Amino acid sequence: MPANNEGQRAKKTHIEGYAPVNGLSMYYEIHGEGKPLVLIHGGGSTIQTTFGNILPLLAERYQIIAMELQAHGHTKDRDTPETFEQDASDVAELLNYLNISKADVFGFSNGGHTAMQMGISHRQKVNKLILASAFYRRDGVVGGFFEGLENANLANMPAPLKETYLQIRNDTISLQRMFDKDRARMLQFADWKDEELASIKAPCLIIAGDEDIVTAEHAVVMSRKIKNAQLLILPGNHGSYIGEATSTQQATRIPTLTVAIVEEFLDEISEK
Repeated sequence: MPANNEGQRAKKTHIEGYAPVNGLSMYYEIHGEGKPLVLIHGGGSTIQTTFGNILPLLAERYQIIAMELQAHGHTKDRDTPETFEQDASDVAELLNYLNISKADVFGFSNGGHTAMQMGISHRQKVNKLILASAFYRRDGVVGGFFEGLENANLANMPAPLKETYLQIRNDTISLQRMFDKDRARMLQFADWKDEELASIKAPCLIIAGDEDIVTAEHAVVMSRKIKNAQLLILPGNHGSYIGEATSTQQATRIPTLTVAIVEEFLDEISEK
């Protein structure tokens, strides 16, 4: 095969495994080579349903470490509620298991909340943060979001997420348990304090769609509360800017643009 720059750029590394993490056997994947970049999926999701459309692009430049969190995808549940604090601890422990002292962290939706908690509680593990479609206050979402959750049931779960879960684990009881824990966590969502956001020291890129669940106005507020933050508002809904599986805007080149901006953010040298 003829040599070319793109071929040299794309790394073929692909590792799958399970790590003993805080009482879980956590599923993880490693793709590519280079500076480590952690990907944290959204609620009810998997690595592929959240990041499947951009992971190959990111893996051309970085060593991607992606995992499936408690009760999600290949990772089984444990007899504890889901919390963002626990998820952040699990991700930090996975990095310890993989002997990765520090990494950039990219979280989407609930994964963005976990990434934000890492920036607060595990800052020694975080180089840069990307918080995508995340919010830090209940009033940061569109009207009716929490009210809709009150009566939500498994039938309301987006079909791509249900189908992917059942392809991985053909177990409707486990699927129901994951749904119930995801729903309970969001119904009990408590605001982060302003001083907690201010404690984040890592350079941060905040991303939202202009028709997202998180409002653009709230994303602006977040970008002001975190000292070293940049803000990116893109056209589209929840996750369409990364080609997330449930997005209604699949035929778009915006995910490629998002990756280019993420790369620019990750590669720029931070001022001390």
